[in-house]
Amino acid sequence: MLSPPTAATRTWTAVLFDLDGTILDSARSITGALEVTFTELGLPVPTQDELMAYVGPPLLDSLKSLAGLSDADAWNALALYRSHYEKDATRTAVFPGVAGLLERLQRAGMPVALATSKPERVARTLLEHFGLTKYFTAIAGASDDESRSAKSDIVADAIEHLRHAGVDTERAVMVGDRGYDVVGAAANDIPTILVEWGYGSPVEAVEAISTAHSVDQLCKKLLG
Repeated sequence: MLSPPTAATRTWTAVLFDLDGTILDSARSITGALEVTFTELGLPVPTQDELMAYVGPPLLDSLKSLAGLSDADAWNALALYRSHYEKDATRTAVFPGVAGLLERLQRAGMPVALATSKPERVARTLLEHFGLTKYFTAIAGASDDESRSAKSDIVADAIEHLRHAGVDTERAVMVGDRGYDVVGAAANDIPTILVEWGYGSPVEAVEAISTAHSVDQLCKKLLG
């Protein structure tokens, strides 16, 4: 695995961002759509704490592992969830200061990519809605058919798009909020900085190279 640059020799060449919990405060939209989905399916509605476990990892996998649904039932629940979520997806919000951070990275000439487990078409809609698309050299997300849903595959896709755009990815770094981001990036030999304003727990930061408690601190870690 690549060793992270030190503060004195910071040489990040590209930054990959997670979306939910890192750029967007979208938990309410996600858990709200899940509540409606469970209710309409006649299933027990998880508590808010339990619903938060669904925010981040591929939802199809979570519906199987956390809700105990069969493959067919999980696909049915996923389709129902998407129909509800996509009606209200833009009611989420950008975390304070993140848009400014993306602008600073752009001004500094730092290539930025999105690597999210959210369906790519939905991620693109959200970035466009909030006026953030212009900051991204590449946008990678899950496919609607879930053939690409593992974070490791999504990170690999983002890296491929960056390289195709002529970006040096030798010293890329991932910015996320869950251990799932760390694992997916590590599978591609990319270190991760976890943000503390997201939805992860302290234990999820064990394998990250660093954490950031504020946007200003994250900016310093990325640009020095």
